[in-house]
Amino acid sequence: MKAVRFHTFGGSDVLRYEDVDRPVPGAGEVLVRVTATSFNPVDDHLRSGVLAEMIPVTLPYVPGIDLAGTVAALGAGVAGPEVGAPVVAMLPLDSAGGAAEYAVVPAGSLAPAPRTTELADAAALPLTGLAAWQTVFELAGLKSGQTVLVNGAGGAVGSLVVQLAVDAGARVTAVDAPPHAERLRGYGAERVEGPLDLAAGPAAVGGPFDAVVNHVRVAPEDLARLTAYVADGGVAASSAGPVPEAPERGVRSANLWVRSDGAQLAELVAKVDAGALRLHVADRRSLAELADVHADAGAGRLSGKTVVLAP
Repeated sequence: MKAVRFHTFGGSDVLRYEDVDRPVPGAGEVLVRVTATSFNPVDDHLRSGVLAEMIPVTLPYVPGIDLAGTVAALGAGVAGPEVGAPVVAMLPLDSAGGAAEYAVVPAGSLAPAPRTTELADAAALPLTGLAAWQTVFELAGLKSGQTVLVNGAGGAVGSLVVQLAVDAGARVTAVDAPPHAERLRGYGAERVEGPLDLAAGPAAVGGPFDAVVNHVRVAPEDLARLTAYVADGGVAASSAGPVPEAPERGVRSANLWVRSDGAQLAELVAKVDAGALRLHVADRRSLAELADVHADAGAGRLSGKTVVLAP
């Protein structure tokens, strides 16, 4: 089968499109015929070796953490899903494998694919959806009527955070560049603002807020300014560095480290099928172009979520 692998850490040029043996599912695993994977920033970090100490990987490594496809075979001890069923999954960071014609998936990571979107586009959901779910419900604990500021709301994760928060009944202020404004209003954001002027203070955007969700990488001193945007007793949840806490005001901070969870992914799929969650796919590329996708990401040329189609 065809797959993309890297045999050494480095730039996008270490990615090779080559023939490899088809994997065989072991106990508790499922073999999936891949329809598509997608690019996530963590793919770049794994390929470059930046995360080698935190997430040891065995070389050669097949990237592609997201997966959408159909069940091809079941390993020992797996009772379902049925062969031929469309599925989605977030694969383990240390072994991934989505950038291939076939991939082996832990059965507990799988969920039925959405029925209301193309199977290839469903590859945009797993990692970003789980990151958004775990941010909204586990880190921020958002409830109906609460206020939340989403900084970086137009990105792949931020867009889903906005939608999940709105669906939960929260009042959302979405912050990002003007080209995202119409889409964010369509997601139900109560207020949409341009890039955050941290020097202006929380009142400039209607704060402080019960929760602040940050997906924008800024300097540590700017992260510290975000603390003022959190109301007394509130929380700052970030995927882009820690926001300092303010114990004297009961303000706590939480950092996101997304994990695979088939049950949560199934909840996300149900929201997609119910129309409460929309996926925004900016581009579709072939697996043979994956090195170019990585290069474009490194140069800042990716405009949004890119789905990568298997042969």
